[in-house]
Amino acid sequence: MKKFILSLVSLLALACNQQKQATIDQNSNMEKGNIYDYKVLDITGEDFDLSELKGKKVMIVNTASKCGFTPQYEQLEEIYNTYQDDNFVIIGFPANNFMSQEPGTNEEIQEFCQLNYGVTFPMMSKISVKGDDMHPLYQFLTQKEKNGVSDNEVKWNFQKYLIGKDGTLEHVFYSKTLPNDPEIIAWIEK
Repeated sequence: MKKFILSLVSLLALACNQQKQATIDQNSNMEKGNIYDYKVLDITGEDFDLSELKGKKVMIVNTASKCGFTPQYEQLEEIYNTYQDDNFVIIGFPANNFMSQEPGTNEEIQEFCQLNYGVTFPMMSKISVKGDDMHPLYQFLTQKEKNGVSDNEVKWNFQKYLIGKDGTLEHVFYSKTLPNDPEIIAWIEK
């Protein structure tokens, strides 16, 4: 009887290990997620379905009006104007996660962007890009289990996420990398 129970326990352990390995194999073959499953609000409060961007390369940027990197709005607008007719779009997401550098309302942010930088690329409603109230889109951008590419952290304002024409995450550039960096331009033109 004792041998029978030991044999049964061994078989159960083997079955559990095979099931565990199957789960690991499934996870390692996980397909990349994409942004098309997400809907956001634009800066005027209207729904913006990211699936409308299918077939376009997208740069997603968390922005702030009172940051040392705020002048990047100018370069963002320049590359948007240069490449918007080539299936490329920039989407700005104002966020107040870093030293309260985006304290304004959506209306104030929109006015600031237009008056100071002539921003014409789509701006979305203010969201949180980190912490317990992180927006679901940014959960996707920062978590490998959702994006299939990498775990990363939004370190500061004006971090750039480059999304391929299939809606998948391809590159992450931190704030110090300028929007018109040669590597980013090469990616847009590729």
